[in-house]
Amino acid sequence: MKFLCLISADTHMERMSDADARKHFADYTEFTAAIRKSGHYVDCNRLQPPNTAVTVRVRGGKVLVTDGPFAETKEQLGGYCLIEARDRDEAIRIASRIPGGWIGCVEVRPVAEDAATMQALGFAEQSVAE
Repeated sequence: MKFLCLISADTHMERMSDADARKHFADYTEFTAAIRKSGHYVDCNRLQPPNTAVTVRVRGGKVLVTDGPFAETKEQLGGYCLIEARDRDEAIRIASRIPGGWIGCVEVRPVAEDAATMQALGFAEQSVAE
């Protein structure tokens, strides 16, 4: 089962001291190496700061683009880690080791891999009955 770990914090890498940023990157290097070795790694990355984001909405066929993140909150989405885990409990154990969770929080959500979703995304064969 795949789980997306959404990492949020009110402290961004760009505001950390050089020493703190080096330590944080070292913690991530260690974490990522461990989940690669254990077979749980699918993908991980840090996101650029919220001021580089745009939000896209389509209303009545019109594309509306606004600068910045979609919500005004203290904590901002700062990165993600897509993992493979047996179940929710194992995903939580893995997520608890994500360094971003030590200064913010990590939301753990299962990735939808049901037949209808996989078919809509082009990962499953169309039913012969259709």
